[in-house]
Amino acid sequence: MQQIALFGTSADPPTIGHQAIMEWLVGLYDQVAVWAADNPFKTHRSELVDRQRMLALLVQDIQQRYPQVRVQEELSHTRTLMTIQQAQKLWPQADLTLVVGSDVVPTLSHWYGVEILFQQVQFLILPRPDVPLNPSVLADLQALGAKLAIANFQGPPVSSSHYRHTRDSEDVPTCIAAYIQNHHLYSWNPPTCKTNIPPQALLLTTPPPP
Repeated sequence: MQQIALFGTSADPPTIGHQAIMEWLVGLYDQVAVWAADNPFKTHRSELVDRQRMLALLVQDIQQRYPQVRVQEELSHTRTLMTIQQAQKLWPQADLTLVVGSDVVPTLSHWYGVEILFQQVQFLILPRPDVPLNPSVLADLQALGAKLAIANFQGPPVSSSHYRHTRDSEDVPTCIAAYIQNHHLYSWNPPTCKTNIPPQALLLTTPPPP
């Protein structure tokens, strides 16, 4: 059965961290489907259309090395349950895994139709050093039926919020920095970033504690 990773992100803006995640997922899955979406739990600093275009630029660059990474804009929805149902229509025979960061884990129990969602897709959690996982929260999610795995993954120490606060152009790939400059987003800095920072990753996942 084909294994597909589903990776939605606010992409506000896409960073070298997003790049590292996508390139790492290629080592685990047959296909990596990505999209930009509005997160109802966040306030966004740029319009969705700009975030979609920036993500498409990043994926276009990644595809030169990893063609199995693809933008699937039709998966963009504020309700993840709708995203998963659309993915099931696109790949009815595939095994789907939704990739999320540890920063969103505390909000999972508040997602629309979460108990139905937990029945339809498994989750891969990417730890972030600034957002440790709470074992009791994981246990509560599992009690609701969530199928969780924690990725043994360490990417570069960057984030979209750090870029927005510091405008450090090394946080984003050159193509993204150029787009930000050309469209006057985030009070841009000149693009001077590194483009090919290899992800620090191990290809093992471990289940959370019971």
